[in-house]
Amino acid sequence: MGLLLTSIVCIGTAVPPQPANAPDLDTRVRQFLENRRWSWHDMNIPEEDGREMHSIIIEHKFKSALEIGTSTGHSGIWIAWALSKTGGRLITIDIDPHRHQQAVANFKAAGVAQYIDARLGDAHEIVPALQGPFDFVFSDADKDWNINYAKSVLPKMPVGGCLITHNVSDRGWGYNGDFLRYLRSLPYLETTLFTKGSGMSVSFKKAPR
Repeated sequence: MGLLLTSIVCIGTAVPPQPANAPDLDTRVRQFLENRRWSWHDMNIPEEDGREMHSIIIEHKFKSALEIGTSTGHSGIWIAWALSKTGGRLITIDIDPHRHQQAVANFKAAGVAQYIDARLGDAHEIVPALQGPFDFVFSDADKDWNINYAKSVLPKMPVGGCLITHNVSDRGWGYNGDFLRYLRSLPYLETTLFTKGSGMSVSFKKAPR
């Protein structure tokens, strides 16, 4: 992740997107996900994790989302699908050109491209420079940088915002254990674990007392 790639590709429109024609888009996204169900590899999330994020975004009406680690777009499709219902938008970042290109193609094929700003570059550099605010953040990049990502995004999140980090569980050790202890040490976060997929920490930002 040390090399900064300056190419940034925005695959959406300049005008903030409006909520989608739900029946049409829902049909298209569901069909795309069903057709690709067994072909998501290359560090993509399982379906259970995507469904959970989709539900959280809709339930809390989140609109400004950030994804750190696009892979080839499975998680981004679930996030953007939910944002299509709230009138929101996703910025997603990946450093690998091949994965980035595949993700862009998948976003277009799924019908959610207008809700996504897909960026190719080094998240170590891009994330701290982003202005925010972000009410939903999904972190699924280099695990040894999880604490650094959290430190970058948490100040840009409003009260009620949600930080989800992938591949986190109570059984973890090393980077995973250090990160979970860090989350639980922050008094302004309420952190739980989602265990049905690959394991995710789900942290909501609370008002300071």
